[in-house]
Amino acid sequence: MKIVWQEDPEYVSYVEDLLETQEVQKLGEFVQHRHSTRLEHSISVSYNSYKLAKRFNGDAKACARAGLLHDLFYYDWRTTKFDEGTHAYVHPRIACKNAEKLTELNDMEKDIIVKHMFGATIAPPRYKESYIVTMVDKYCAVKEASLPMSERIKHRWNTTFRKKQSA
Repeated sequence: MKIVWQEDPEYVSYVEDLLETQEVQKLGEFVQHRHSTRLEHSISVSYNSYKLAKRFNGDAKACARAGLLHDLFYYDWRTTKFDEGTHAYVHPRIACKNAEKLTELNDMEKDIIVKHMFGATIAPPRYKESYIVTMVDKYCAVKEASLPMSERIKHRWNTTFRKKQSA
């Protein structure tokens, strides 16, 4: 993972207290989308959502903090099942409860966390920031899951293109 976010003092000021907690650091122990940890995924969602919120005059701090906390749960989602519903429905509520134990959340941050699975769940987000995090989460998940494939394609493209340039 690129460390660009660590060079952004505004972003770091929004999330450093959360990143210092054992609860958030523990996310590094869980595989999320095959080729990333839950912590790497959460930071990626957080930082990319923060940047988009800034671009679209949204609440960048809420996107940064809620984006970091959106998957704050500690089980393997591939094997754990719930009577209350699917993982897509249950884990945002678990993440929100866990986040509320770490920090005070405003209504927007709660909505971002609970509604980030919109599309797989039916309750629509209330804020544009919730839509930002929802879309960034999907983008990051696909990117993380397809990383080896995209690297192979990039390598083949570069190898083929360079051969044609050299000839």
